[in-house]
Amino acid sequence: MTRQQQSRGKWAIFGLMFIPGFTWASWVSRTPFMRDTLHASTELMGMILFGFSCGSMCGVLLAGKLIAQLGTQRVMRYGMFLLLGGLVLMALSLTLASALGVFASLTLLGGGTALMDVVINVEGAAFERALGRSIMTTIHGFFSLGTLAGALAGLMMTASDISTSVHFTAVLLADLLIIAVTLRHLPATSDNERSEQAHHGSFIAQVRHELRDRQLLILGIVILAMALAEGSANDWLPLLMIDGHNLNPAQGTLVYAGFTAGMTLGRFLGGYVVDRIGRVWMLRASAFSAALGLTLVIFSDTPWLAAAAVLFWGTGAALGFPLTVSAAGDGHNSAVRVTIAATLGYMAFLVGPPGLGFIGEHAGLRMAMLPVLALVLLALCCAGSAGSRKVPEAEQSA
Repeated sequence: MTRQQQSRGKWAIFGLMFIPGFTWASWVSRTPFMRDTLHASTELMGMILFGFSCGSMCGVLLAGKLIAQLGTQRVMRYGMFLLLGGLVLMALSLTLASALGVFASLTLLGGGTALMDVVINVEGAAFERALGRSIMTTIHGFFSLGTLAGALAGLMMTASDISTSVHFTAVLLADLLIIAVTLRHLPATSDNERSEQAHHGSFIAQVRHELRDRQLLILGIVILAMALAEGSANDWLPLLMIDGHNLNPAQGTLVYAGFTAGMTLGRFLGGYVVDRIGRVWMLRASAFSAALGLTLVIFSDTPWLAAAAVLFWGTGAALGFPLTVSAAGDGHNSAVRVTIAATLGYMAFLVGPPGLGFIGEHAGLRMAMLPVLALVLLALCCAGSAGSRKVPEAEQSA
């Protein structure tokens, strides 16, 4: 691979990772408008948001097998088609005030986002190994940069009282422009790597074999917790600040933008810090920061303090996903191991937050964050699993 190919491949991965984050934050920033348009209760909003989780879990569960059979390029195209189609359907459904239509649009958006993200994680981990240097935190940094851009654009659209139809059309055009520039340069490193490795049995058999690895299972606990800390903010933070701390919609969206800023900063600076203190200590520091931020958001009755604490929450949640995915990729059959880690992360990231809506309906959204805090504290205890994996001799000779 020439230096030019490396550069183009790297920036293609960065650009394609930007799209899911940008699109996600764009519709999340309009959830207060969505709730008011649909006249939805907190519990109903949780059920509507569950459409995203349904699509996402279908995408996540199918992604590994599709990648093994079809390759990353084709699966990436399928994911893009679903994501862009879901965005168009959401704009139409909000115009018609159709809760069922919004649910269906979120299902498409979830499926497309999941396929794209799993492809990029698998391809990014393989590309990282080919380069011989860490880029996973930067890859996820571009997802966070996308969420920051989407949140800021949503803030401006909300403050300017611009319709969701105009807003989502602009998002669609931006996505299409990035796709036109980057897709043809997406590397096929993982496909080449997989063809060179000897594997025994079906994809499901390989998954079962890797799940016997105790370290991978503990890593799964860490990624479950840290992904839930990120996903709960992505789904609920604007409404949490409005309903739980009495902020107005523009202020709630601004706080969400602060969260995405913390995520972005943490991920772009994370690689530099990880190289100096190691994955384990970085994960411990991240879990502690997220726990501190969540504690203040849940228990503080001072709105400005809760808003400031969101920065700790975002910075702490930033590195959990990329670092555990990178750790899972150590050793033989890395594509399957990364797929397993990513699947566990997305289970928490996507399925967990809608469930919090049922707690929020009865106890308030602030108390609904208590399970998130408990799991982050558990991740703090399990962070040692992110140390370098000792590969068995049988795997080394495979």
